[in-house]
Amino acid sequence: MKASKTSYSDLTESKKIELLKKSYVKDKNSFADIASAYNTYANKLRRDAKKFNIPIRNKSEAQKNALKTGKHKHPTKGTTRPEETKRKIGMGVLESWDSLDNNELEQRRETHRKLWNEMSDEQKELMKQSANEAIRTTSKVGSKLEKFLLEQLIKNNIDVKFHQEQSLVNTKLQIDLYLPKINLAIEVDGPSHFSPVWGQDTLKKTKTYDNKKEGLILGKGMALVRIKQTMDFSVSRSYLIFDQLLQVIEQLNDKFPNPDNRVFHIKDN
Repeated sequence: MKASKTSYSDLTESKKIELLKKSYVKDKNSFADIASAYNTYANKLRRDAKKFNIPIRNKSEAQKNALKTGKHKHPTKGTTRPEETKRKIGMGVLESWDSLDNNELEQRRETHRKLWNEMSDEQKELMKQSANEAIRTTSKVGSKLEKFLLEQLIKNNIDVKFHQEQSLVNTKLQIDLYLPKINLAIEVDGPSHFSPVWGQDTLKKTKTYDNKKEGLILGKGMALVRIKQTMDFSVSRSYLIFDQLLQVIEQLNDKFPNPDNRVFHIKDN
């Protein structure tokens, strides 16, 4: 599609409906192509299509359309998959995990517990040391999820500061991600922030620190997004988190909330 001189956000509701019916339904362009042409996000178009009761193509229809238009080719041996293809595969795996019932999940957990119990004391100690080193590294350079969100924000031309030290009421603290244009702080909370990974005493100290930090951030007049990461890093799951984050960013762009409504919570499940 050719780039439009008009941004999607500048269109009236009736024009948005007209655009989606023509470009998406009739011309069979993807949300990503339309978003690129009208300077917006693909997920924004998807949400609007649902709101306007415009039928959304399922995965099979989208793949057939992409092959028919020549946008995608059949995978062949030795071909490097593009990022979009990897994302679709990842989403399929994620959906398969989400569809497991409690019995199936417990069977998989039991398998992992058995593997752990069969390890020697030396192997367990090496794994613990590796985990401790990973945590120390994360505290300095950021977690995989933080880096993923940073990359996606930059790709979407959103001004972002990464692990920048902030002066909060005479206390210098690092905020995981900070969006200065909308005064938004983003904190990614891994399992050690809400589970006794390193014992109850450490968890209590972590929660006290988090509460203090949250109070200082809000006292500075910022809005805050807390992302609760309960599972291991997954690119597919991270895209879902980023989509939720974009919705918060859009909301703040429209109107900055009053002091009682400045904390937003996002979960990875």
